[in-house]
Amino acid sequence: MTLIDVWINCPDAATARRIAAALIERRLAAAVNIFPPVESLYHWKGAIESAREIPLRAKTRADLFAPLAAAARALHPYETPGIHAVPAVAVTPDYLAWACAETESP
Repeated sequence: MTLIDVWINCPDAATARRIAAALIERRLAAAVNIFPPVESLYHWKGAIESAREIPLRAKTRADLFAPLAAAARALHPYETPGIHAVPAVAVTPDYLAWACAETESP
């Protein structure tokens, strides 16, 4: 089983908590970290924008990326939320077992 970290930037803490809770409740992620605010700079519709955002990192199985991304998109207010995954190159066996067990349907 492959573990991934899925990164999602949110516009505020309330959105971040709502998405994090939904991912955990639906067992789409074993754990979600909510980070302190960051300043993001990006191109949007022909202009350079900046925004204060709250990053999330959801720890899950690679095979759950599509349903996790769909759930996050449904709860996210952005027109085009950034949702991307980074593979975990190495994971301790006990953590991997825990993460897999927590993301299986009950």
